[in-house]
Amino acid sequence: MSAESRRHRHRQGPVLRAGDMVLPTTTDQRLLASRGDVAWVHEDPWRVMRIQSEFVEGFGELAELGPAVSIFGSARTPPDDPIYATAEELARKFVQARFGVITGGGPGVMEAANKGAYEADGVSVGLGIELPFETGMNEYVTLGINFRYFFVRKMMFMKYSQGFVVMPGGFGTLDEMFEGLTLAQTGKLDHRFVLFGSDYWTPLVDWLRDSVLEAGNISAKDFDLFHVTDDIDDAVRVLVADNS
Repeated sequence: MSAESRRHRHRQGPVLRAGDMVLPTTTDQRLLASRGDVAWVHEDPWRVMRIQSEFVEGFGELAELGPAVSIFGSARTPPDDPIYATAEELARKFVQARFGVITGGGPGVMEAANKGAYEADGVSVGLGIELPFETGMNEYVTLGINFRYFFVRKMMFMKYSQGFVVMPGGFGTLDEMFEGLTLAQTGKLDHRFVLFGSDYWTPLVDWLRDSVLEAGNISAKDFDLFHVTDDIDDAVRVLVADNS
């Protein structure tokens, strides 16, 4: 086994694997696989126990977290990007408003938000996920939980956040945003979303208004579920006011 192979480290829930011990697929992949050997018929009931354990672990660790906001955004944002500095400052301002900060615990915007909360002596939470290629939890997380299943992790974001800031990001960020907006739209979640960065989000909002609303697939009142801004203090004000 090469030195490079041995250096590859992989998180699988609470388990750390390296080198030849890294499995070729993730837990989510194996759960969602529906083809091939029918042995899954006998294995899936046992997976329920593992899923249950992740819920128990998450609920147990986060139950006394207190008021917190989740900050979503791209893992690919480099430290020299202005968005990185903005996420840091956002997190710092939320800590000053007596809110903890929750992220996915990874690099990019997540690291920046955790860094801002950490350096402001606030609660800095990272909810990690098992991925084929990952760097692990960033160094600014003070409370970190690694999950195998995306849907368990999403539950923790939604349950323990009093509001959400969505920074520029990709598929993962959009997934978290739209799942949360769907829960809010259907009355299952009573929180608002701040979409930070008008240049980035306005084309999407225009599409929602000009195409999705025009087709009758959403209502005009659904636009009240989120607020677009470029101002850090405005973002903090909106979410803090909603929880005061």
